Formats: sequence, structure tokens, C-alpha cells
Amino acid sequence: MNLFGYIPESVNEGTGLRAVLFISGCRHACPGCFSPDSWSFRAGEPFTEERQQQILHEVTNHPLLDGVTLCGGDPFFSAATCTRWVRQFRDARPDLTVWAYTGFEYEELITDPERAELAQLCDVIIDGRYLAAERDVSLPFRGSRNQRLIDVPATQASGTIVTLHLGAV
Repeated sequence: MNLFGYIPESVNEGTGLRAVLFISGCRHACPGCFSPDSWSFRAGEPFTEERQQQILHEVTNHPLLDGVTLCGGDPFFSAATCTRWVRQFRDARPDLTVWAYTGFEYEELITDPERAELAQLCDVIIDGRYLAAERDVSLPFRGSRNQRLIDVPATQASGTIVTLHLGAV
């Protein structure tokens, strides 16, 4: 797996101050995607064990972070590696949140065992392909109206999709 990019502090990919990992590789190829260079699974740098531990050390020791966000590409195309990293993060900082962006719909994620495992580790999943015809820049943390902010723990508890409604930010 490759890491397309890493931002140690951001307020754009979820609530609060977040570290953001951009995972290389996406097969959705959404027209109008803001980051088509991230579609290649070879883009960026190898996410070696050393690099994983370096970022893990940074984010678990950052006193101001509210959590981490996995972006892409699409992290669910590299679910196994992302799951291992998120488990380590969760073990070290259970008080922080995990958000993830994906072009898959939540219902698709939970039918695939490997992707479901990663989904279950997340607090919030922004799901759905970007649709240029539904572009709406007023929406918090997403680009098109079809995309949902899924509250994963509430969804798991209720057995039905529970979305976050943040309003304008």
C-alpha cells in the first residue's frame, strides 16, 4: 500500500483538529474528483512499517488532535493495511475519533468482511461517490448531496443508518 499524502493538522476532513492520511488507490474514478492523482495505487510513497510507526507516534503524542481521518484515493481499497494501522491507533488513543472517506456506500462496505472490519473501527464514514451533478459546497465535510456522514456506532447499535447533521460550519 502507498500513502499519497499526510497532513499532521487539518480542520477540513472532520470535526476538530485531525491528522489526515491520504491512501493511494481508487477504482471509483468519479468524474470531477478533487484528487485524481491519488487513483493510482503506486502514487505517493510506500506506507512501510517504519512510516506507519512514525505517523502513529506523531498522532498518538499530539496533545491537540481530536482524531485521524483516512482519505484517498479510497482507504477501503486497502482495507487490510488500514485496519492494522487503525487498530494500533485505537489501542494507543481510544479517546480520539476515526473518520474515513469512501466512494463505497456503507451498505456495500458491511457486506465485505475485510472492508466491514475497517468500517467498524470508524466513528464516522463519509460514504458515496462524488457526483458532480449533486455538487454542493455548503455541505460540511463532503462535496455532493448524495454523500452521507454515517455515525457508525449509532448505526451499529440501531441496525439502521444514522447520519450526523452538522449544519453549516
